[in-house]
Amino acid sequence: MDIRVTLDGQPVDAILNDSPAARDLASLLPLTLDLEDFHGTERIADPPRRLTTDDAPEPTAAEVGDLAYYAPWGNFALFHRDGPAPSPDLLILGHIDADADQLSEAERITIEAAH
Repeated sequence: MDIRVTLDGQPVDAILNDSPAARDLASLLPLTLDLEDFHGTERIADPPRRLTTDDAPEPTAAEVGDLAYYAPWGNFALFHRDGPAPSPDLLILGHIDADADQLSEAERITIEAAH
């Protein structure tokens, strides 16, 4: 799914995958979230509600630029460093094409449907 993403007002290329959780996130768009650091690896925020975890894909380790959803806490994550080992609790939703420095310093993300 094509989406439009801005990080701190700067447009970046991004895409959502076709997983049920990513489609559920898309149903919330447009969405603006304030990001905070988590363990120097990712920027996190709380979406307005929990996303579905039905039919989750096979777990994969998060990589720089991945958009993800951590089901136990119900939070959205944007990775600026490679993440931990694959976990069934971490659902990859898509990917942002931006460098690690821009991702690590991001304070606000806006995600909109592409037209």
